Amino acid sequence: MTADFIHIVQGEFAVGQGDNAVISTLLGSCVACCLWDREAGVGGMNHMLLAGSQVQSTANTLADINAIESLINALCKVGAERDRLQAKAFGGARMVSGLSDIGQKNAEFTLNYLQSEGIEVVTQSLGGTDARTIRFWPGTDARTIRFWPGTGRALQRVSEARVQEVPTPQPVCEGNGLELF
Repeated sequence: MTADFIHIVQGEFAVGQGDNAVISTLLGSCVACCLWDREAGVGGMNHMLLAGSQVQSTANTLADINAIESLINALCKVGAERDRLQAKAFGGARMVSGLSDIGQKNAEFTLNYLQSEGIEVVTQSLGGTDARTIRFWPGTDARTIRFWPGTGRALQRVSEARVQEVPTPQPVCEGNGLELF
């Protein structure tokens, strides 16, 4: 059986259902919010950027509110009930030291908004300094997180409420400290 794989980027969202649906994204300071309705077997993910930044804060805050609301509306169109939605939140890393921590602002916005909407956040992996690749199976609410590059953690699929970390070998070749992704 092949998976129905969807990759989203900044400002996008996707909805899926069934055991074969997989939604993925790559996050740095951005935040992905995974929402699902277990009873309906449907879920989705969005990828939010620059929540409430100092520049055009009203426009960015409205864009992020819209990003979550658009995902909620799309889920409801395929059978989810708003009062049954649960959430997982990922990302919000501080990718460049010495600059403002927009990742923290993105994470705070997401958690505050979900709380104000009465949507329970059952899992979160927010903050830190590592980029993350997220894969979410909306029909089962399982997810994987891969931290990279060079973080000493490996990809592992889990469905419980915490991410398990597994040590990986350190690279033999050391670079000049520049990280590209």
